[in-house]
Formats: sequence, C-alpha cells, structure tokens
Amino acid sequence: MKISAVIITLNEEERLPDALASLRGIVDEIVVVDSYSTDRTPEISRQAGVTFYQNRFDDYGQQKNFAMHKAEHEWILNLDADERVSPELKKAMMELKAQKPPENIAAFSITRKAFYLGRWIRHSGWYPDRKIRLFRKSKSSWQGRIHERLHVTGLVAPLPGVILHYTYRDINDHIRRLNHYSNFQSEEIIRQRKKCLFLRLLILPPVTFLRHYIWRLGFLDGFAGLVIAVVSSWGTAMKYFKAIAGKRTAEP
Repeated sequence: MKISAVIITLNEEERLPDALASLRGIVDEIVVVDSYSTDRTPEISRQAGVTFYQNRFDDYGQQKNFAMHKAEHEWILNLDADERVSPELKKAMMELKAQKPPENIAAFSITRKAFYLGRWIRHSGWYPDRKIRLFRKSKSSWQGRIHERLHVTGLVAPLPGVILHYTYRDINDHIRRLNHYSNFQSEEIIRQRKKCLFLRLLILPPVTFLRHYIWRLGFLDGFAGLVIAVVSSWGTAMKYFKAIAGKRTAEP
C-alpha cells in the first residue's frame, strides 16, 4: 500500500514546513498544489522535494480534485497546511500500510482536534471532528465550493489517532477567514434562491451561538469557547447580510 499526501496552499510559508515534517516517513509522495502564493510557499515546497504544481483557485472542491488527480498513488491522505499527523496516527498508518486494507474499504475517517487561543478545543462543535482524510482516489471526489465534502463510493472505516489542527492564528484571523467564506456562502444563497432571508438573518445567528456555546458545551472551553460561539454567530449573520445586499443589487 502506497500513499500520496496532498496539500493545497496559499501563502503558507509559516505553517507548511511543520505539516511536511509530520508526513516524513509515512507517505510515499507529497503533492502540493499552490494557488500562486506571493510568499515563500513555492520555494519551501521545492526545497522539501515535493511534487509541486500551481493552479488557479476557483473553489475548494475543484482545487482538491485537481490535486488528488495529480497524485501518483491510489491511496490519498488529504492534509491542510495548518494540520499535523499525530504520533498515534502515524503509528496507525504504518500498521495499515503493513497489513494492507481490505478491498471493500474505500476510505478511513480520522478524528481532528483543533488548537485555538492557546488551548485544545474539546467541545464547541469542533471536537470530535471526524473527517474522511485517507481514501482511494478511484472511489472518491470532492464536492462543494467552501465547506467541501468528500463523496466516497464504498465503506468508510475509522482509523485510530488524530489530526492536529492548528487553526486560526488569532481572533483577527478567525474573523477575516469567516468574512472571506461568507462571500462564497452568500453567492450560494442567491444562486439557490433561498427564501425568507430577513427571517433567517434574525433567527439563525442566535441559534448558531446557542448551538456552539450551550448545546455543544462550548462554555466548557472557557474564553475560547465563547469566542467560537460569538464569531460563528457573526459569520452566519454576515452571509445573510451579504446575500440580502447582493440580491437587492441584482434586482432591476
């Protein structure tokens, strides 16, 4: 069993080296697809000896599909530049490579644990965050523009260990990225012609706050849990504000 690790990047000179280091010794190829970074991401990738491509970014699903099909091997490990393979996951992957997975298994799901504002998040809807990250290329495809999901044909089995997610650098980065995502989300809302946007704007932001802070026990994550709930609520509001404004602008 040979594995290609695939990473998409944009201006990740600070975080990419640690992601690449965490893959050392467990994968047989690393493919980095870059969206024309203006920092040292291309230089770092080439110096690390990875297979490096640059491709114009349209959306997350498209970019990950492009990267996946550039990989040489059938088994793909998808990793983001702000993620690391934990020692436990590395051990599980080495054992899996030695045994070879059954033919009826198309993919493996892996728990992801996020580090935010100086602590590991264990609630707030962020944990346990199980994602399909190790999969057969021939049985998988990425779908979705923003919060892309992997569609797999076949059985998905759990794999021990965790992916360590060093997410938003700080609150400013958190807000900046949610604001960026809300642009895509508002376009999708308009494209899908969703109704009752004002009502959604009034109801869904407070529901989002309650979901993260109360129902998903975010209050147990301390100050970080409060920030997650508040900023998530703000992000929900922003996508509907932008959808309403965009819809009004498009009307004759």
